[in-house]
Amino acid sequence: MDYRRAVAADAPAMAELFAANHHDALTERERARQGFVQGDLGAEALRSMAVGGSLLVADDDGRLAGLLGLASPKDLPSAPPPVRALLDAQDALVWRGRPLRSTPFLLYGPVVVAADYRGKGVGRGLFTAALRAASGRADVMVAFIELANQASWHIHVDGFGMVPLGEFTLGDRAYGVVGASTRPAATPAT
Repeated sequence: MDYRRAVAADAPAMAELFAANHHDALTERERARQGFVQGDLGAEALRSMAVGGSLLVADDDGRLAGLLGLASPKDLPSAPPPVRALLDAQDALVWRGRPLRSTPFLLYGPVVVAADYRGKGVGRGLFTAALRAASGRADVMVAFIELANQASWHIHVDGFGMVPLGEFTLGDRAYGVVGASTRPAATPAT
């Protein structure tokens, strides 16, 4: 598996993967089992994100196995409502005892893994690639997860060890905010 930055030519496959895993394309049972993505990310938006360097992909010899967004908030001139709500909540979100606003961070997500690749380490590979890509650019990667999306919460918090920073609401939807340090853990001196 090759974990790399997305390129414009990946846009059609990324759009197909995103649409197949969109909240509205899945049954309630599928959403509960596998999680879901939201938002309006078609081929043109994904192409623009790829050109801007804010998408990573898992490439299995030319077949798209997954994608992950990783962007600086300042690179989102027209942030969607959940991102704006997260940015507005920065003073109430706490990373290592300090308000998120005082910590350099990157936005992590959306993340999507193709059905044929689930349970095979692709999500973990994308997460690890994101940590490498974020290292030196920010202290923490921050994701917001709709609390109804328990599959995503389980993967990111229980599986990847992301730490809850707080919550925010947008309309009738509640979101949990989680973070992961981009700095390698210190090794004890011998």
